[in-house]
Amino acid sequence: MTQPSPLHTSAASGADHLRLDGISRSFPDRRVLTDVSLTVSSGEIAALIGENGSGKSTLLRIAAGLDEPDAGSVSAPGTVGLFHQEPPFDLALSIDGVLDDATAPIRELARLVEVEGQAMADGEPGAAPRLHTAIEAAERHHAWELDHRVDQVVAGLGLAQLPRDRPASELSGGQLSRLSLAWLLLRSPDTLLLDEPTNHLDDAATRSLVELLRGWSGPVLLASHDRAFLDEVGTTLLDLDPAPRPFASVRHDHDSPGSGFGVTKFTGNYTAYLQHRQDERERWVHRFRDEQGELARLRARVRADHTVGHPGREPRTEGKMAKKFYADRNAKVVSRRVNDAETALERLEQDQVRKPPARMRFVGLAGQASGGSQAPAAGPVLTATHVAVARRLAPTSLSLGSRERLLVTGANGSGKSTLLSVLAGQLEADGGAITRPDRLHVALLSQEPLWRDDAQTVRTAYATAVGLDRAERTPLATFGLIAGRDADRPVGSLSVGQRRRLDLAVLLADPSDVLLLDEPTNHLSLLLVTELEQSLPDYPGAVVVASHDRWLREGWTGERLHLEGHA
Repeated sequence: MTQPSPLHTSAASGADHLRLDGISRSFPDRRVLTDVSLTVSSGEIAALIGENGSGKSTLLRIAAGLDEPDAGSVSAPGTVGLFHQEPPFDLALSIDGVLDDATAPIRELARLVEVEGQAMADGEPGAAPRLHTAIEAAERHHAWELDHRVDQVVAGLGLAQLPRDRPASELSGGQLSRLSLAWLLLRSPDTLLLDEPTNHLDDAATRSLVELLRGWSGPVLLASHDRAFLDEVGTTLLDLDPAPRPFASVRHDHDSPGSGFGVTKFTGNYTAYLQHRQDERERWVHRFRDEQGELARLRARVRADHTVGHPGREPRTEGKMAKKFYADRNAKVVSRRVNDAETALERLEQDQVRKPPARMRFVGLAGQASGGSQAPAAGPVLTATHVAVARRLAPTSLSLGSRERLLVTGANGSGKSTLLSVLAGQLEADGGAITRPDRLHVALLSQEPLWRDDAQTVRTAYATAVGLDRAERTPLATFGLIAGRDADRPVGSLSVGQRRRLDLAVLLADPSDVLLLDEPTNHLSLLLVTELEQSLPDYPGAVVVASHDRWLREGWTGERLHLEGHA
């Protein structure tokens, strides 16, 4: 079945920048975006960041014309292309067919130059400006070096070793994702939108993508969890999480627990932004605390200032003129003080910042779940001896201690996910042996979210997965992974990152002896990824992590296993 193409031509093709103005978007059960405005200039690479569910993917879909905002407008230069979850081509096509489909419009631009050149040679009226326009378009889309560009993109994204006649339907999820990215890059849209482009890229593929993006002539807007990638490629960060901005005052906050208002722009890399964001949060908390204290003081003053002097005490003289004098003076003082206090109170009530939203805090891999790992205190709990899977995993051996931390690395296709599936008992190896105690509990967090009934609420899906008794003993809220406002939403309305949060909560509700994490940084928010990494030493059993994430790998202190790939 042919998927809807994420490529369209903007009505504002004469612009040289991407502009989103006052974008708001609500769904039946929540508001996602409120008054978001941003501009990305040609040659700029802007990165959207924010918590899972903050609206990054929704904003990209709106920018691509695949979703309509409730309010606001979008303008962009020329063609607009989005890389997202769905392949933009017919899965029945071969790899060669996909590449031909991607490059067909570019080849047409080169052909058009020849047509207009011949028209000019023939003296056709108006041919000269048409030829100039055709040449400009062909150069902008790299039409003259297209064959070289195809080889560069295919090799750079780790697809060169695949037979060109293989149908796309036979590719693995990671290969299909990289082929979809290749299709979009070769299609060369003027405005490039990318949703988690590095999820299935190894170091070499990420370097290739970075090189291509740095040479992109039009605006680039992307959402990514990859901290090293953001540091390397992003020229601007756009944070969708709430921040203390003038339009975020309480008078504009219609009791929405959803996204923040607008967007916070930061020019600099992600490392610098982490400190900036922490400082901003502290200032917000302090300002809110100080304002609430001042509001309480002003309200008390308004109440007290309605009475001035000593109401139970008579004037020093009983004369009528004296009584009137004191009464008039008292009334003027009361009126002035009350007016001053009420004016100050009204102004502060109008302009006070809204309360900083309680940030969801992940309690860590140890969690607060009952039970706990039953792994023995010493000795290996899981041993793999020369385990192999044809065309997917070369013979591999490892031995895990009860509290060991093992990082599995390797290029795309080297067998990282396959190894974890074998260790989890979800895939049978063609050769070798797995040795483990009969009652050893092994759990796997897969790269992509598990299938769950989309109609079920998140709370119900959790209870279904872990059992009613365990769900009562260890409620979903225990782990700080799913916001309370999202617990009664349908699973089908969750973002990919929120679905992975649910999968992780299910695993932590019944801590396993061996926890296997396959690309745990994929789709999860930057903040949660950091908290997840920091909690790895606390897990009560062994942990095996397969990851291409450079930030995670650079900070790893446990054991390592590098897979070279299969023959």
